[in-house]
Order: sequence, then C-alpha cells, then structure tokens
Amino acid sequence: MSPPEGYVLVKATNSLPKFDLDFPGGSPKDLVGAIEKASDRPINAVIPDEYARLQMPALQVKNVTVSQVFEALKQASQKSERFIVLDPRDATTKGQTDTWYKYTSNYGFRTEGTPAENSIWYFYWDRGDERAPWQVISSTVCKFYQLGPYLEAGYTVDDITTAAETAWRMLGVTNTPAISYHKDTKVLIAVGDEDKVVLIGDVLKQLPAVPKEKSNNKDLPKSKDQ
Repeated sequence: MSPPEGYVLVKATNSLPKFDLDFPGGSPKDLVGAIEKASDRPINAVIPDEYARLQMPALQVKNVTVSQVFEALKQASQKSERFIVLDPRDATTKGQTDTWYKYTSNYGFRTEGTPAENSIWYFYWDRGDERAPWQVISSTVCKFYQLGPYLEAGYTVDDITTAAETAWRMLGVTNTPAISYHKDTKVLIAVGDEDKVVLIGDVLKQLPAVPKEKSNNKDLPKSKDQ
C-alpha cells in the first residue's frame, strides 16, 4: 500500500535539523547568517544583488527547520494592494475610465524539489503587478487647459498655477508636474502623474469665467479698442 499523499514530503522535511531562531529583522543575508548561527550548519543561498538591501520583518520561532522558516517568511511578507489606473486605451470614454486593480506580492527563499540539508535556496520577490497586462499603462499624462476665458475674466496665469502649486505643496508632493504656458494659443500644458495634473482642472472649476474686480487695473486684460 502506498503512503498517503504528502507523506514522503512531510517525512523528509521533518527529518531536517531543527533549531530556535530569534531574528530581529534585516536583509536576506542577515537572515541566512542568523539561521546558520542558530542551526550551526551552513546554508546554500543565492541572493540577487537587486534584493540584497530589502529589509524583512523580525521572526521568532522555536523547534523549526530551514524550510519552515522560509515558509513562515513567505506568509509574513504577503501584501495585498488596491489602486486606480486610468486606462487611455478605452476609446469609448476618451481615456477617462478609472479601474480598480488588486495584486498580492510576497518574497522569500525557494528551492527546487524536496528540501534537504544540501538544498540550494534562492531569494525571490514576487511582485504581482510586474506580470499584469495593465503594467504597460503609464501614470504619466499630458493635459492641455484653455485659459482664454479665465484670462478674459481678469485672472492671470500666475493666479492659476500658484493655486495648483499650493495644493501640491500642501499634499507634500515632491515630484510636481511640469507646466508651461503657450501664449499664442493661451493653452496651459501640464505633464506629470495623472492624480497630480488633474488638480489644475479642479482649480479652473472653482474660477467663474466672468470679469472680476481687481484692486489694480493693470491686471485687467486690455480690450482691442485700448
């Protein structure tokens, strides 16, 4: 009679050396060093340079094997995130469709086959968003705002851009959108992250496109007869 499903794997992993581990947190290399010290045995581990500085959480476990520690790390590192992506490929709504996306990431050490004392473990970081089809969508956009009606109403370009810059500063934005005013067409051009650029449109919505009183007449636009 053959053994129950999973019996061979469980038997093999349970026969591995066990130890207690009190890892305060640190890089993958720090974890490998802590396991080698706790188990008094060397570990064959490969850590890509791009992940060498990743900081991992603390682990405190008792009477465990190397494979159990790495499985616990995988579970502890799982992280689910949700975010909105503007899909410019949606022609039906002219690129104004907001879609929610969700992905789960995790990292840890893997090995091929059944874990053994001489197994070669390699570090991985599975970031689910990297394999998603919507990764090709860029969050950087270019938008155009016609300022003619607002300039005719007595506002200046500085009035509008300063309001947007104030909002970005209050939000703590460090990488602010690039903005440029084209005098011939009276168009304000903005390039940057979608959620930052749209604040310019929000500013314009709050400005009535009708003449407003100014304390200094030189701020008012000249008529063609003047």
